[in-house]
Amino acid sequence: MKDWIKKALTRRIRQREIPPDPRLVYGVKFTIATTLILSTLEIAHIAFLGKWNSEIFSAIIGLSGTVMGIFVGQKT
Repeated sequence: MKDWIKKALTRRIRQREIPPDPRLVYGVKFTIATTLILSTLEIAHIAFLGKWNSEIFSAIIGLSGTVMGIFVGQKT
């Protein structure tokens, strides 16, 4: 399977493809993995303690916003 993150971050200018910096691709992968881990932690927190943890949710929202900002900013 092709690297969909790299493909999504690739710019196309006048029929030329400009690949993203590998550090950007690794950073996005790390951020997505961290968001998934935090989501799992929040689900476990709700399942076992029966409470909502706003700090974990804030971290999830912050990381998700960062990823979306990277995708939008890279395309312009």
